Amino acid sequence: MATMGIVTKQHLLTYMYLLVYITLSSGVILYNKWVLSTLYFNFPFPITLTMIHMAFSGGLAFLLVRVFKVVSPIKMTFNIYATCVVPISAFFSASLWFGNTAYLFISVAFIQMLKALMPVATFLVAVTCGTEKLRCDVFWNMVLVSVGVVISSYGEIQFNVLGTVYQVTGIVAEALRLVLTQVLLQKKGLTLNPITSLYYIAPCSFVFLFIPWYILEKPEMEDPHMQFNFWIFFSNAVCAFALNLSTFLVIGRTGAVTIRVAGVLKDWLLITLSTVLFPESKITGLNIIGYAIALIGVVMYNYLKVRDVRTSQLQSSQDGSTKELQTEKKTVVDMDNREETLWNDSVSDTNFDEEAPLMASSRTSHLGIGRKPA
Repeated sequence: MATMGIVTKQHLLTYMYLLVYITLSSGVILYNKWVLSTLYFNFPFPITLTMIHMAFSGGLAFLLVRVFKVVSPIKMTFNIYATCVVPISAFFSASLWFGNTAYLFISVAFIQMLKALMPVATFLVAVTCGTEKLRCDVFWNMVLVSVGVVISSYGEIQFNVLGTVYQVTGIVAEALRLVLTQVLLQKKGLTLNPITSLYYIAPCSFVFLFIPWYILEKPEMEDPHMQFNFWIFFSNAVCAFALNLSTFLVIGRTGAVTIRVAGVLKDWLLITLSTVLFPESKITGLNIIGYAIALIGVVMYNYLKVRDVRTSQLQSSQDGSTKELQTEKKTVVDMDNREETLWNDSVSDTNFDEEAPLMASSRTSHLGIGRKPA
């Protein structure tokens, strides 16, 4: 009876984490739309908003790492920073810049539909860079997703070319960041959890964003009629940082399958909420049909990726079992190493949310690789 009570309590805690993640993820996206939209809060400066997120998250990460010592920094050399952190930060800042700019031109619902292209972009970039092989099953899934997005775009009433270009460009930049992270950081044996990711990458991203901000947005922000509410931007940045941490908690308590299902539920919830909160957003039957087709492709892709991870885990377990036959001391070391590998494999193939400062895309991200949960 006591065991059942413990299991139920653990399940309830997991569901609570998932609920917090879905709520924060949807909330941050809708909050950003409300702040940037000229019909509502009317702060049409996406680079500025992104810089506020980076400054707040980087500063808070510094306090957590250096002052409160919640997590330990990694051994960062100038060479690693210049060859890994700088290029990753460049593509990360670009993905946020273009992604947030899209809110000025197209609806949240249509943006979520376009984000279904994230696995397609990541797969193509990975194949081009040689980090993934061109597989027939995955390729046809990507074709299905692309066809669905095209149908959905065709059915969009308020289709805007510029907004679509901004969003697709942001997706491509994010795909490049994900693959670069895998190639540059993982090959060097470095792992970053959400807090250390922000600690190293947020300040560098802020610098990259400063250049376009100074050219494009600073002159317009000198308008004396521009409104700036401290509490609005403070709460917006807090929500973005909280989303980052909630993602880490969720992946520590659930597997790849659960987080992927949660991501799909969040997308549908977000599309529904956006049409209620922003009446100017209209969804057509063709939108829904196209997105449903794209979602089928995404779900099939997720299944293939989860299957690959489980196969890798099974192989790792078999290898570990063979090594356990040697000595008791070596057994302990092998089990610890295998546990670390399984955690990193599970996290590296998990869907993260693009609105979290360093948890990109509701489709795929590899930068959230971190420590094992306690």
